[in-house]
Amino acid sequence: MGRATLIGFSAVAMWSLLALLTDASGQVPPFLLSAITFAIGTCVGLAARLVMPAADRSKKIPPQVWVIGIAGLFGYHFFYFTALRNAPAVEASLIAYLWPLLIVLGSALMPGERLAWNHVVGALLGLAGTFLIVTKGDGLAFDARYAFGYAMAGVCALLWSSYSLLSRRFPSVPTSIVTWFCAATSALSLACHFLLEQTVLPVGIGQWLAVLGLGLMPVGAAFYAWDVGVKRGNIQVLGAASYAAPLLSTLVLISAGVAEPSLRILAACVLITGGAALAAKSLLLRRAATGEANA
Repeated sequence: MGRATLIGFSAVAMWSLLALLTDASGQVPPFLLSAITFAIGTCVGLAARLVMPAADRSKKIPPQVWVIGIAGLFGYHFFYFTALRNAPAVEASLIAYLWPLLIVLGSALMPGERLAWNHVVGALLGLAGTFLIVTKGDGLAFDARYAFGYAMAGVCALLWSSYSLLSRRFPSVPTSIVTWFCAATSALSLACHFLLEQTVLPVGIGQWLAVLGLGLMPVGAAFYAWDVGVKRGNIQVLGAASYAAPLLSTLVLISAGVAEPSLRILAACVLITGGAALAAKSLLLRRAATGEANA
């Protein structure tokens, strides 16, 4: 699999730590937690600039890139938190997690991309595995009373998939631009916190370390890695493989003793792994053929 695709998938691996570290961060309200962790994520980008080659500053960043980036990072979190406030977490989370499928389907509209049956089936298998994990095998109970929350979750999925797909249209824009997307998201999240929440800070060194871990990886380095993946990697494979995030997150929780293993988890593992392998089939076959030709 291509280097950029693997870098993109490293973001999925880092996102699997989100649930564990969020749980360990205490009772910090969502927007405040977002403000703090994205501020740390901004520092990750600033630190990377010290060791990486400087971007060509003679090139102007198109205005639409700023809109896409800030709407993607801040918009996703804003609508996700809004959805959780207005709908049951299980249903809202599953709707929000339609974004990998939307990436796979939407990639057919991108220049130079071709959508094959194995991409779609692989993404659907991943969605089925995610369904098992999120619902815990208990099914869904959509209720018209929560229509607004469901709609917000749908907007959330649409925003993140659109951000991922549209970022691919600007491959020449350096990944360092994500630094400023994180900074804007931090500032906007802080404004939402003051408007919508009561301030509750982490208590003790353990909770502060969890917040630091969130800012360094799932909310920090992960977004930089994702930018590389969606701009230069195989976006269909990356979209289908993104369904591994809830599975990896559950496995992390099991290894930490927060959750218990079950046959449901095993079934989800088979579905998600099989779906990702199926989505990557054409890429793997093509690389194998290239390797034989070069041998």
